[in-house]
Amino acid sequence: MSPTRYIPKRRFGRNLADRFRPWFIFWLAAMWILLMGELTWANVFAGLALGLIITMLLPLPKLPTSGIKVDLPKLFIFILRWLGQLIVAAIHVSWLAIRPADPPRSAIFKVPMRLDSELALYFATCAYNLQPGGCVTDIDLANRMWTIHVLSAGTQKDVEKALADVQQLERSLIEIFEKRKAPKHG
Repeated sequence: MSPTRYIPKRRFGRNLADRFRPWFIFWLAAMWILLMGELTWANVFAGLALGLIITMLLPLPKLPTSGIKVDLPKLFIFILRWLGQLIVAAIHVSWLAIRPADPPRSAIFKVPMRLDSELALYFATCAYNLQPGGCVTDIDLANRMWTIHVLSAGTQKDVEKALADVQQLERSLIEIFEKRKAPKHG
């Protein structure tokens, strides 16, 4: 009897055809053109060449999209609401910068996140970080915990508002991505 031979499973990225992603190459080329600041044939070709080299030499695994369900109307409403909050937050931070008073007290908090999907957690982190006035400084994926920095946390009311904003963001993304009842915080 001959011994069984182990044949390893084929992983993504070993085959060059698996690595070729035209939309990603065009996106990288567009980013290159924006980085260079001018649209020329040389920048277009350099961007396409760099995009091709990056995708061939540094393959990324494919994002599993089979289980992702997005509620598009709620996503659209979320984006509109987020843009409105972005304007309000920018005005608030601008006022904090130019007002004739001492700088506000800032704070760092640990906030539990109840998002099951890593994709939803990623979008929540991006949405929170893109708004002025706070940022996620650390993500503990194992315990689903954010560490956030809040710019204006001088009063208990400011702290409660910052935590309520995070909880509202979390509830919105659960409704959009996870199709389950949003948790009640309290």
